[in-house]
Amino acid sequence: MKKFPKRSLIFILTTSLILFSIDMYNSSKKNWFEGASEANSRLETVKEALENKGEFFEGIIRRVSGITNVELQEAGNDFLTIKTNEGLMKRTNINTIIESDKIILEFDEEYAAGKVLTTNSHYKYEYQKSENKVKHYLTISNLKAPGFEGFFYRNFGSSNMGKDFLRAQKEYLEEQQVRSLKNNS
Repeated sequence: MKKFPKRSLIFILTTSLILFSIDMYNSSKKNWFEGASEANSRLETVKEALENKGEFFEGIIRRVSGITNVELQEAGNDFLTIKTNEGLMKRTNINTIIESDKIILEFDEEYAAGKVLTTNSHYKYEYQKSENKVKHYLTISNLKAPGFEGFFYRNFGSSNMGKDFLRAQKEYLEEQQVRSLKNNS
């Protein structure tokens, strides 16, 4: 019987300890992603776009990198289901707070990306007036992504995913602003 090389064992144990430490550190953080961007849009345009949440979310998800097919399956007052080429996205407990200088949109999401990965998280979008623009904040919290793939998603996906959602949101809002200006002229 061959003996397992001591160096290999030390490498495996050290790597496992580092990955475990990263996972423990990241799981202790309340917010998985926090970021902001600015869109050439008005707060009134955001309010108008949110009147049809199904179209709103479908329009944003359609702009996320890697997602090629987006189909709204069902929508209600506080929930919706969107099917993408990657899987099924269920957004529930959708709540919108509209004030004179800001809009807050919150919801829970379960995203089943095929049979490989299912994530659960809470999203909070905040839109604030900023001169002739809208300052847009995104916080993704309470992320749960079990399993081997979930480990990598939890620990290495936040920056890419969060920034991509911000970019998609910015593109969508700016397109809605242009559409609004054309309709009003």
